[in-house]
Parts: sequence; structure tokens; C-alpha cells
Amino acid sequence: MTGHCILSHGFESGPDATKVTALADAAERLGWTHERPDFTDLDARREVSELGDVAARLQRLLALVRDAAARGPLVLAGSSLGAWISGQVSLQVPIKGLFLMAPPIAMGRAPALQAAAVPISIIHGWHDELIPAVQVVDWAASRNARLLLVDDSHRLSAHVQASADAFAQLLASL
Repeated sequence: MTGHCILSHGFESGPDATKVTALADAAERLGWTHERPDFTDLDARREVSELGDVAARLQRLLALVRDAAARGPLVLAGSSLGAWISGQVSLQVPIKGLFLMAPPIAMGRAPALQAAAVPISIIHGWHDELIPAVQVVDWAASRNARLLLVDDSHRLSAHVQASADAFAQLLASL
């Protein structure tokens, strides 16, 4: 089976970021189409919150997902804030899988990370300075998610290829 992937970058990153580019390459190799929305304009809206306009990020991704649903099976993937919005949107539109990199389980006053009951794969750094690994372990365990913990920080910069490989495994399993 192949389908379409929407790859959401993290806060203050961009659609050409190293990790989402590696995921896009992995998807292409397996015959999946993909898109990488640009949220940089919304991240810059610091007058809304310290994380920019998160509500507008959610709405933009939701609109893209609704448009993409006609293209066949859909997988959402995201890094950090991109992971959080992917999880939240997965509750509103049917998807086949979810790939989360360094997912924030809790973000201040925002709702805790949630996700649809679909196959979930996560990669997270043991030394993530923003999101304690134990929070991700507990969240993943409650959903029977595949979890890869690596010797890295929040940016997962030493595990770009491991992230792409884990994403490819998820896509191949669907």
C-alpha cells in the first residue's frame, strides 16, 4: 500500500529542515507522495504565544489533511510542535499512521498530546532537554506505540537517518 504523507516541521524550523527532508526522501523511496507545509509565518507570531499561533497551525494542518484525504491512505508525521499538531489533527480526520519525533506530551496550558488509535511510531532522545524521555515512554506505553529511544537531545540531530529509517518501517508496515 502507498498513500500520502504530510510532514510537519518543528517550532522555529521550516519545511526544508533536515529531519522532514529525510522523511520525505524515505517516503519517496517507498512510492508515497508527500508534502511539507510551511508554518514559519505562524511560528513568528509571538504576540499570540511564546510558541507562535498554535491554533492557526492546527487549522492549517487540518485543512491540508482534509484536502489530502482524497489521495488515498494518509500518514501524518511531525517533529516537536509538528508532532503535537499531527497528533491532535489525527483525532479529526481518518489517517492510517502517525510518526512522532520528540513529541511534547504536555505544552503549558494546551491540551496534552492526543492521537488517534492508529499505528504510531516515535523516536525520542534520552537526553531531550525539553521533553523528559520518561513522559514519552509512559505515553507510548499507554498506546502500544513503537518507540525508539536514542542517545540524543531534542533536535535528534545525530539521528536523522535513524528517524528516516523508523519512518520507512512505519510506512512499510501499513
